[in-house]
Amino acid sequence: MSGSQTNGGGGGGGGGVAWPMRFGIFLAPFHRVGENPTLALARDLELITWLDELGYDEAWVGEHHSGGWETIGAPELFLAAAAERTRHIRLGTGVTSLPYHHPFMVAQRMVLLDHLTRGRVMLGVGPGALVTDAMMLGIEPATQRPRMAEALDVIVRLLTELEPVTYEAEWFTLRDAVLQIRPYTRPHFPIAVASTQSPAGMVLAGRHGFRVLQLGPAMGVRGAVDLRAQWRIGEEAAAAAGKTLRREEWSLVIPVHLAETRREAFESARQGAAAELLDYFGTVLGRPCPVEGPRERVIEQMAASGTWIVGTPEDCVAGIERYQEATGGFGAVLLWAHNWASREATRRSYELLARHVMPRFQGSLVGLEASAAWATGHAQDFRARAGQAIEAAHRAFEGQPGGGGG
Repeated sequence: MSGSQTNGGGGGGGGGVAWPMRFGIFLAPFHRVGENPTLALARDLELITWLDELGYDEAWVGEHHSGGWETIGAPELFLAAAAERTRHIRLGTGVTSLPYHHPFMVAQRMVLLDHLTRGRVMLGVGPGALVTDAMMLGIEPATQRPRMAEALDVIVRLLTELEPVTYEAEWFTLRDAVLQIRPYTRPHFPIAVASTQSPAGMVLAGRHGFRVLQLGPAMGVRGAVDLRAQWRIGEEAAAAAGKTLRREEWSLVIPVHLAETRREAFESARQGAAAELLDYFGTVLGRPCPVEGPRERVIEQMAASGTWIVGTPEDCVAGIERYQEATGGFGAVLLWAHNWASREATRRSYELLARHVMPRFQGSLVGLEASAAWATGHAQDFRARAGQAIEAAHRAFEGQPGGGGG
């Protein structure tokens, strides 16, 4: 692949890397109704193992309970299984729907995972994405965001305080509660708050100074999401609370599919991408379709809008740079872990990104490019000097007794 080093985080020009960009996946997951669910879960575990081998930084796994497509209901259990199959990749809940759980149990489970993985876990939190989940549990959607904030406040106290916590909420109670096992990671494992389109996620992340998982970063119910404005909301909330939000801890979830050629990328994912957007998000979830036209053109339209990145590794580099410009800089690309294409094409897409895109944003090409440029600039001079040295060695040998001299 051609090209030069790209600024890793700050979104500006120049050759330096503001911070090495992290790469990972956001695994809901998405499996079409009709597939064997046991095999689908096995394939999800296989994917995380493959990403660990390729050097991806993190994997976030969702919690959903209805709809037929997103089939992991207990991300902590899934992460425990994934941890046994991997060595380096960090593993996060993406996300734990806090209004569905007693906060003490959330903290307890995550501390256990923190110890079992020797500090590789992360807690992602959100209000719950599927209204069907909330309806089954008898939770009014209007209560979900306030309950998320209330639960997170209590979880932070449990993780950081040794004094017993007593708290009476409308939907849970604590009486002199203490975590008997403290976090393996000090003061605690990383915590990230999901932000989609409303201010709630950014405000909560800012109030605690936590990481941000930016989901669906393009369109919302009020139209295009202004990512710079979203970040300002978080910064203002952080400043009011005496905290700091760091752009290198802002992760964008982006749908990506790559192949050696653009044509191959589009053709291999065409049917699967349309099925996910139209059949699941449109028909099952009832969400409006962001594009118009025939089913066969969905992938081109979404790619043309910049919402999806489909094409070659070079197209992916350009797409990430566009997001840098749109945001002012962020710290991680989390690939929307779809099942648009075949298993082989999907694995190949992740491999192409690891080989040809990740190094451009992580500072790992700077020395190689400098060395290659230096050698190229001196190639003729150095080659001439090496040739002269070889010729001198021949003459020295020929001038010795018995060396072939006359």
